[in-house]
Amino acid sequence: MSPENLRESTSDPLTETLALTEARCHVSRGFEAYGDWALRYPAAGRLKFSAMVEGTCWIDFEDGKPRIELRPGDVVLFDGRREFVKGNADVPAGDAVAAFGATDGPIARFGSGAADRSGPKAVGIGGHVSVNRTGAELLLRALPPAIVLRATDERAQTFRWLLDRLLHEATTTDPGAGLAAANVAHLLFVETLRACLAEADALPVGWLRAIADDRIAPALRVMHERPGHGWQLEELAQVAAMSRTTFAQRFREAAGVPPLTYLLNWRMRLAERALRDEDMSLSALAHSLGYTSDSAFSTAFKRVNGLAPRRYREASRR
Repeated sequence: MSPENLRESTSDPLTETLALTEARCHVSRGFEAYGDWALRYPAAGRLKFSAMVEGTCWIDFEDGKPRIELRPGDVVLFDGRREFVKGNADVPAGDAVAAFGATDGPIARFGSGAADRSGPKAVGIGGHVSVNRTGAELLLRALPPAIVLRATDERAQTFRWLLDRLLHEATTTDPGAGLAAANVAHLLFVETLRACLAEADALPVGWLRAIADDRIAPALRVMHERPGHGWQLEELAQVAAMSRTTFAQRFREAAGVPPLTYLLNWRMRLAERALRDEDMSLSALAHSLGYTSDSAFSTAFKRVNGLAPRRYREASRR
């Protein structure tokens, strides 16, 4: 999809950015835990989500921070960079990979009461989010280690419906269940990010926090809508109805980079996508992104990516 087509098919910076990352949610197995249990989950190196459908449990990162208590309807999104223990009792933690691999079917069962399904019952569903290289750079840096969405959130009704539907699609044999489960999981992921935007102060400095800042959001929108325009700092500050100095400072505090550096990075993300997926000429691509010559575009692209555009296209397609 070319930069022009991409902008025509999307409506806001979050949608556009997620489209570039090619984020896809994949549902893994659900679980039923009985009695006392605790499992150690390894650092996955990718975004993961876990949702409680029934019962309670806790998550412990063992770094001195308080445990995260989970109740029905709660959802957790992990950045995947740290291992953690999930359970309901202070018992020796088993290996989560082994526990889920010990049984067949869509639901794994474990715990001290699993044999006769006795004791407190907990039901959950989980999965992971796959992204391309651009997504790994953008999403993993934009999220805290764990984001918890409570069933008491104002979106609770939506979350509850998605959780129930996700469990149903992940465990049924109805035709199309796999596709339906993946789509429901994707909606759950988007709802999670929306909730993150509502709690911007808890987000690390980066593009997601910048999107959540209402004061600089107008400038972000126009940069995303018209990346080929020759934006200047003064012009962007006017769009945001702020002085040049105040806008530049606030933008950097939220995004972590100056406005024009953000614009450069966004142009390069669009260029990467076009070089991977489109056959448009380098001249046309350079012009669509606001560069007056192929050489100026090639120099900027190589400075950011380490490869000239033509070499990047060849390497990505191999």
